[in-house]
Amino acid sequence: MASSTLAAGATSTPTGSGKTFFGHPRGLATLFMTEMWERFSFYGMRALLVLYMGAEVVDGGLGMKAAVAGAVYSVYNAMVYLLALPGGWIADRFLGARKTVALGGAIIMAGHFALALPSKAVFFAGLGLIAIGSGLLKANISTMVGHLYDGPNDPRRDGGFTIFYMGINLGAFVAPLVIGTVGQKVDWHLGFALAGVGMALGLLQYLLGSRHLSDKSSVVASPMPAAEKRAVLRKAGFWATLAVVFYAVVAITGHLTVNWVTWPLSIAGIAVPVVYFSKIRRDKDLSPDEKSKMSGYVWFFVAAAIFWMIYDQSGSTLNLFAENSTSLNVFGWGFPSSWFQSLNPLYIMALAPVFAWLWVWLDRRRQNPSTTAKFAFGLLMIGGSFLVMMLAMAAANGGAKVTPLWLATVYLIQTVGELTLSPVGLSVTTKLAPAKYASQMMGIWFLAVTAGDCTAAVVQLLVGDATGSTWYFASQGLLAVLAGVALMTYRKKVNRLMGDIR
Repeated sequence: MASSTLAAGATSTPTGSGKTFFGHPRGLATLFMTEMWERFSFYGMRALLVLYMGAEVVDGGLGMKAAVAGAVYSVYNAMVYLLALPGGWIADRFLGARKTVALGGAIIMAGHFALALPSKAVFFAGLGLIAIGSGLLKANISTMVGHLYDGPNDPRRDGGFTIFYMGINLGAFVAPLVIGTVGQKVDWHLGFALAGVGMALGLLQYLLGSRHLSDKSSVVASPMPAAEKRAVLRKAGFWATLAVVFYAVVAITGHLTVNWVTWPLSIAGIAVPVVYFSKIRRDKDLSPDEKSKMSGYVWFFVAAAIFWMIYDQSGSTLNLFAENSTSLNVFGWGFPSSWFQSLNPLYIMALAPVFAWLWVWLDRRRQNPSTTAKFAFGLLMIGGSFLVMMLAMAAANGGAKVTPLWLATVYLIQTVGELTLSPVGLSVTTKLAPAKYASQMMGIWFLAVTAGDCTAAVVQLLVGDATGSTWYFASQGLLAVLAGVALMTYRKKVNRLMGDIR
């Protein structure tokens, strides 16, 4: 989901005159390069993560079973999006966006370099650091792009976000080709270190170019009083200490396993959205119309969670299929399995302009599908991709190596589904948001990714060795297809709940 970082409800202030970046404020170049290098480090490491965890110890890996490696990957990905909520809160109440992004970049860099060390404990600590740092950076850097422009009606604004978007996908495209090759062909830990170097370059670019950023990015929007700040820090310290003591006791008694981390985090990732929606629905300050719209939004949230449950397995289940069951040879030319991870950003860069034009073209002819129809189509696409994977897995039975065209087709279908659901989801989130929760709703949208990834982790832990089997792909593919059919069937009901929003 390389494009998801664009989710931002940002306010704007004018920036100074002077040299420009393709006609845009100079600060866009700083944020473009920072995000490009951050995505380079994130997607490069992600391309290696499951392969390293699943590789035999004699090959330098951790020797985990596919289901456990996949679950760890899913939980890690879920935490990146879950932590975007406190990441935005920290910027709003404590540090401001500019300092929060710098802190996040430094923590991400430390996490990647921790992965480069040959220690299992340090490796998992590194994953935690990357998740924390990504939450801090992800929640704020796209907001800072908005700060560069003179209000929401600045004619350059959409173009600026498009350029920023290309930086995201450029980093995501190049990363597996470079980091994946080094990690798989030279040394796993050297590949992880290269991801750290990428983040270091991004952080250096950010610090050197920060003078070109808007002053708005340094402002703490809603500063916390000193007394309240001390109380929050005490509570945070208490719970952090409690968690450390608990896991230290589990470790000392010899019971600490990966499951002690994956299961609690998976359950939390599913429970948090449920609690959040329950809180909003019970809020007496909301009008009946706002409550109705939130009831309609639940349909989109659940649909998105199902979508991301399957989509985000591109770096886990599908990555392992590429390594174990796909011929890595085209016309006599061999390549690392991690290179498949570059297909999605490549497809996005090629197809996003086509879809942007398509929606405008259809709208002019009053044939633009409704939000509900677009979501249903996205579910049908993602479900269909796993039904194709079911056929690919059947073709690979008996240890056969299947053609790379299977995965190339699956990633293409998934990208088409993403482009019909993800940007539309960002839009409908802002449209249906109650006024009281307007600034929080984008974080709630990210929770759909968290819920989907955590559900995938639970499924993988429950099915164990059957992860990646023919029926594994078939069951999830059918679930998504049925969800898409259900959404289309009940679209009139959903549209009524949405009120005047279409």
